[in-house]
Amino acid sequence: MAKEEGITVKKEANFSEWYTQVINKADLIEYTDVSGCYILRPLAYSMWEKIKKSFSEKIKEDGVKDAYFPLLIPEKLLAKEAKHVEGFTPEVAWVTQTGNSKLNEKLAIRPTSESIMYPAYSKWIRSHKDLPLRLNQWCNVVRWEFKNPVPFLRSREFLWQEGHSTFETKKEADKE
Repeated sequence: MAKEEGITVKKEANFSEWYTQVINKADLIEYTDVSGCYILRPLAYSMWEKIKKSFSEKIKEDGVKDAYFPLLIPEKLLAKEAKHVEGFTPEVAWVTQTGNSKLNEKLAIRPTSESIMYPAYSKWIRSHKDLPLRLNQWCNVVRWEFKNPVPFLRSREFLWQEGHSTFETKKEADKE
């Protein structure tokens, strides 16, 4: 049977099916054996790169620096940010062993980075002279979404940008 050309359903009639056809027929993603985890094909990834480039240029003009923090976060650090991560705690994916050895402490696969970033910030900021500290991170995040995953909208692993800044005064922070 030949592959159907074009979109075979109207957006207004069945948005979900229309959306699925668009992203598949545009060769934006490839499904994998892990539900909610997708391969970004070259066209989709080039779109991401253009977004990154444009945004990076803007924030670098403002003096924001890039950094990269670990993907794996010790459970004790995530627990310190319990209030912040409360909303997606059920979606945290955990690493509990390597090979045949159980780990002494569970490691969260990054659902967000505050809990791994802020201990470093507390070491780097020793006085007002170290402020402002304005960092950007481009990374992947895993949130084991329980609802039906939808490519680009509700994925279990996704690319994202996060900026974290610290200032001497509330006025400076509000201006940011």
